[in-house]
Amino acid sequence: MDSDQDPVAGWAAVNRANWDQRVPMHVASGFYDVPGFLAGDSSLRPFEAAELGPVAGRRLLHLQCHLGLDTLSWARRGASVTGLDFSVPAIEQARRLAAEVGAADARFVAADVYEAVDALRGERFDIVYTGVGALCWLPDLTRWARVVADLLAPGGTLYLVEFHPVTDMFGDDDARTVVTDYFRTDPDVYEIAGSYTGPAEPSDHDTAINWQHPLGDVVTAVAAAGLRIEFLHEHDLTMFRRYRELEEGEDQLFRLPEGHPRIPLSYSLRATAS
Repeated sequence: MDSDQDPVAGWAAVNRANWDQRVPMHVASGFYDVPGFLAGDSSLRPFEAAELGPVAGRRLLHLQCHLGLDTLSWARRGASVTGLDFSVPAIEQARRLAAEVGAADARFVAADVYEAVDALRGERFDIVYTGVGALCWLPDLTRWARVVADLLAPGGTLYLVEFHPVTDMFGDDDARTVVTDYFRTDPDVYEIAGSYTGPAEPSDHDTAINWQHPLGDVVTAVAAAGLRIEFLHEHDLTMFRRYRELEEGEDQLFRLPEGHPRIPLSYSLRATAS
């Protein structure tokens, strides 16, 4: 089967087209709450600022930044920010948001994450940050980690926050029944009309391709790139109602109710370049 027939062979183009069409959906959605952000809300999770520490005056690169909300939330904490994403419409929206909130120094670059070193012309950063829902769109974590290492200045920090891969083992509505192999290596190729923020009319770009990355693969890739892992924290919270049992807290994060066996729903990792 050639690349015109096999969506996995052209995974980057397939996923880029899918993400391009999601941009207006996401801007209009309550999930991203752009009006709340423009009013001063932060899109970061409460534990992130504590785990990463002070960012004021530091050069922060956000890989796979999408609309730039997290990027600009770090800018509000004083970081000198650059966001990078392969979706040109997303980058254009991020630039508009930066202008609206007065983040004149925020920079947004349209490029594939694997090409980030060339796109940024060898620039190095104090912090490389990547947020939830990013790694599943990448087929090769070893290559990704090498890119991160090449982007970090000596002594710089990788800070990664992600959905825990255990969550993909369970059905969409049930956090008790395992339905999927944790160690699967084949990509998930699926059709979705719309997005996780809500349905939409079917289009020509509804195909998406994801990869499952067990936690051990993430840690190994980071360590193999020469970064020293400082911590790996597993969290019992997530950002949306993944399973019907999840309950929303006052912090707008979701957890399993008391009495339900807990599973890790997200994790955070911090590592340092030599």
